[in-house]
Amino acid sequence: MLEVIILGAGKGTRMRSTLPKVLHPLAGQPLLAHVIKTARSLLPSAIHVVIGHGADAVRAAVKQDDVQFHIQAEQLGTGHAVAQALPHCDPTSQVLVLFGDVPLISADVLSHFLNETTMGCGLLAAELPDPQGYGRILRDDNANFKAVIEEKDCADNQRSIKEVNTGVISAPAAQLLDWLSRVTTDNAQGEFYLPDALGVALVEGTQVRVVVTDDSLSTMGVNNRLQLEQLERLYQQRLAEQLLLEGVAISDRSRFDVRGTLTCGEGVVIDVNAVFEGDVVLEDNVRIGPNCFIRNAEIQPNSTIHAFTHVEDTNIGADCSIGPYARLRPGTQLADGVKIGNFVETKNAVFAFGSKANHLAYIGDAQIGSASNVGAGTITCNYDGARKHPTVIGDGVFVGSNSTLVAPVVIADRGFVAAGSVVTHDVDTAQLAVGRARQRNIDGWSAPSGGDSRKNTPKLES
Repeated sequence: MLEVIILGAGKGTRMRSTLPKVLHPLAGQPLLAHVIKTARSLLPSAIHVVIGHGADAVRAAVKQDDVQFHIQAEQLGTGHAVAQALPHCDPTSQVLVLFGDVPLISADVLSHFLNETTMGCGLLAAELPDPQGYGRILRDDNANFKAVIEEKDCADNQRSIKEVNTGVISAPAAQLLDWLSRVTTDNAQGEFYLPDALGVALVEGTQVRVVVTDDSLSTMGVNNRLQLEQLERLYQQRLAEQLLLEGVAISDRSRFDVRGTLTCGEGVVIDVNAVFEGDVVLEDNVRIGPNCFIRNAEIQPNSTIHAFTHVEDTNIGADCSIGPYARLRPGTQLADGVKIGNFVETKNAVFAFGSKANHLAYIGDAQIGSASNVGAGTITCNYDGARKHPTVIGDGVFVGSNSTLVAPVVIADRGFVAAGSVVTHDVDTAQLAVGRARQRNIDGWSAPSGGDSRKNTPKLES
């Protein structure tokens, strides 16, 4: 039986932030959330998270039914942290210890590690070209594990050792609790180091198995913002490489960000600086232009999202053209063949087949029928200061440019609104609505030219 303990109590002083370190985001999710997700994939009987600094915020951010939280009131080292959770573990279980600031530890690496250390005592190691900041692994003349020396306690000749401790260990719960009870703070930090429990195990005659992984990305931790940014780019590049191998055309994998899940069909093209958040689905032959932001959206085949477009909580049909510089806000639903052009904003708007809003429009709380056209500069006045009201536009409607549709209002099928109109009443089928002031041309007008311009201005009748 496997139980997982994740350490997440540290403050993260070097992050220089009031946010607990394990809540800093990587790919749109807290560091700790990545580790919990990986731990869950191992199908443990329990997941324990040790929290301390910002405990309430950490608990609220990653609270799940299968996660148990344990408080480390004083941060006295990794060994002390594990000891806060071990009494809550089944004594007969095998415990796997992970770290909340090592977000990209992979399930494959951990599965291999557990297979190599089943019901025994094991330590996950890595060989790094630059081991600075990591504890070094010491071996005896027979290459067996001897100890872990933290960098601050290393002698000069030990600092050149490339084999490092990742912090991940596996051990029987009851034995680990006993070993930790005999760990001391005789070190440069004055803390209870978790790896020192392995030294106690050796003294007792328990073999410690060292498993070396070649997946260095899995072992990288976050101690400062530079490391967080480096890990973000490594993660995004790895994801981009995977999509490229699956046939997605990504213009530049160094300018590509997924902060959630991205599912792509065949023939998908993604230009530079596209950001995807939440759950995004791009079906066959979808094209995403440069500098687009897309959150929680499904885009159906052969649709194009042009440059600088913002899409959020929206479903877009097939053969649609969106943007450039469009903003589709939550609740927008577009049928096939819809065109939303430059500087058009929609919210809670449903467009039926083949309708268009090409330029400079706001369409909110509206239902648009098929084959209708909304002219440039048109807005739906959906909010009266207290409540939202709907606008309903039927099939084959033409709304002229610079029109104001004051909701609630209905424009029936084949209705026509003259440019510049303010529409406050319903328009019936095949009616023309003209809601604008009558034009008057004033004779004798001359443009102001210095001095008191009022002398040259004709008086207008009220």
